[in-house]
Amino acid sequence: MDKTITAGQLKDKSLFLDSDGSAVPAKAMCQNCSKLKVFLGALAFSFFAKGFSGSYMKSMSSQIERRFEISSSIFGIIDGSFEIGNLMVMVLVSYLGPRVHRPKVIAVGCLIMSLGTFLSVMPQFLMGRYNYERVTVTMDNSSTSVSACSPASSVGRPVRDATDTPSAVKHFGLVRSSGMFGPTLGFLLGSFCASLWVDIGIVDMDEISINPKDTRWVGAWWLGLLICGAVNFMASLPFWFLPYSLPKEGENEKLKINNLPVQGDHCKIDPPVQPQLKFSEAVKDFLPALKKLFGNPVFLVFIFLTILQYNSLVGIITYETKFMEQQFNVSVARAIFLIGVILLPITILGMFLGGFLIKKFKLHLTEMTKFASITFILAYLLNLLYFTCSCEVLQVAGLTAPYSGLKHISSPKTNLMASCNADCGCKLDQWDPVCGDNGITYMTACFAGCKSSTGMGKNMVFHNCSCVEGQGHGPGNSSAILGQCQRESCTKAFPYFLALQTACAFILALGGTPTYMIMFRSVSPDLKSFAVGIETLVGRVLGGLPAPIYFGALIDETCLKWGIKSCGGSGSCRVYDTKAFRNVYLGLIAGLRAGCCLLYIVLSVLIMKRFKSDGKEITDVKNTERSTSKEPATVYKKDILPGARTSEESEETYM
Repeated sequence: MDKTITAGQLKDKSLFLDSDGSAVPAKAMCQNCSKLKVFLGALAFSFFAKGFSGSYMKSMSSQIERRFEISSSIFGIIDGSFEIGNLMVMVLVSYLGPRVHRPKVIAVGCLIMSLGTFLSVMPQFLMGRYNYERVTVTMDNSSTSVSACSPASSVGRPVRDATDTPSAVKHFGLVRSSGMFGPTLGFLLGSFCASLWVDIGIVDMDEISINPKDTRWVGAWWLGLLICGAVNFMASLPFWFLPYSLPKEGENEKLKINNLPVQGDHCKIDPPVQPQLKFSEAVKDFLPALKKLFGNPVFLVFIFLTILQYNSLVGIITYETKFMEQQFNVSVARAIFLIGVILLPITILGMFLGGFLIKKFKLHLTEMTKFASITFILAYLLNLLYFTCSCEVLQVAGLTAPYSGLKHISSPKTNLMASCNADCGCKLDQWDPVCGDNGITYMTACFAGCKSSTGMGKNMVFHNCSCVEGQGHGPGNSSAILGQCQRESCTKAFPYFLALQTACAFILALGGTPTYMIMFRSVSPDLKSFAVGIETLVGRVLGGLPAPIYFGALIDETCLKWGIKSCGGSGSCRVYDTKAFRNVYLGLIAGLRAGCCLLYIVLSVLIMKRFKSDGKEITDVKNTERSTSKEPATVYKKDILPGARTSEESEETYM
């Protein structure tokens, strides 16, 4: 028997009203509310886990190159292959999302990520310990070794050492922002692991003669992957216990005061469940939906913009630590740390502030487009100043600097030898650098013409080096220490570069949220999920897949000295032409972003032509012009961009 409830009875806190006016116990309402919170929390944590793992893998690029002696282009193929999995499932999952058990699909995805991460660790244990390339000298009974420059000795052979906006928008922002905190912690973990020796706990660290600034140093890259795998596994657990669907927000908040029927036996709310369709029925409208999306010129230009932005972003993230190391003589661990504690947090702040400005000033679509375009073009102009951030080239005798007595070098391969070391029998394929008193780095002590050495490990000093002319010393009386020479000018240039990069990252992030909202407000509500899938897929496949490969291939072209594998063949790069490296890396980024600037201008023109703002309404001019002159000038809901305010709605957007 139906009952009615009056306004006075609404004061009873044990009852709430459903969207159809039926009274619902408060306990049932709280249960549904808690399920929604659990889902949002689990989804946010899964985004965190994904960003955590992805950023950590990016931060370990140089460590993996050195551990397995591969070039940057090969690592780019490995890194880009991650997007192949997205190619196979992303569009289908995004299209079938409303028709399948989404929590379980997410759970399966997290488990696959966890399994893949654990499998990535296996090569570390299957290939044995890491033996870095180095040269040793035999010792006599005294504390001084025999000559490093000896044609009759076996000096110079590599030695293998065994020790060696509104509510829907708020939820969206929560999930997306949680995904940004993941990369921050991922880079911090990467910095910590990069400072640890790859075979930590197995070898005696006193016998390691190199430090984290050396291009042969390899951090404990595998340790962080174990942590990432565990985090992804934990992220999958909550989704197995969530229902097929949850109540929509706002369904239980509309209260009607007069004559509301109450179901006496109503004890819980069953959320609306969409019927699970057969696969053939679910995909029959796939091509028409795809045609409708790409028939939208705004969405089409947005896709091209996404492709260029993905290319520049992926290229930056993948090789940023290598760039800092080679250009500014910064250790990989420190470079990763600075990215994690400065660049990523400032990016998160910019995204939040961009969203706040949209909400605060109630920006319409045209205004958001102008805001996004201006911020990107301003950041691009600042980006051009990167080319002014440089320091002196690493002076390596025979590669980037001539030997004493020579005026210039014509070809590195023919100028590695000089009269001062011609009789030393040096091996051209070795790399164990020493720094002479003259501030020039030599590939080995043999190339410096050193006759003797004292000390052990990191404290080894070479004496009587015939190729080194130090201040106050004549030829042959100078010494050299183990390791590359430090470039003093880099200590002044690096802070300037970091400040400039921080400003660019903040300005780009300001326009990031408005840019993303352009897509949501330019497609019909029934295609929003599909549009997100298409945008993510196209961006990652055409940006995330090729960018690491061609960035790495062009960076490899600037290498001057390749390492040698223990089994023969070229390994990872030891010395780059830093000037050429800077021009290639920054030039690619500048070129891609120049294309983005042009597309932002095109996007602005398209949106301003199609849409106009009247007060608080955004009117689709194209659809309005189709109405006959006899009809009143009424703006219908279908003619208003999804998400715009109307006089009857209090929400600014819906998704």
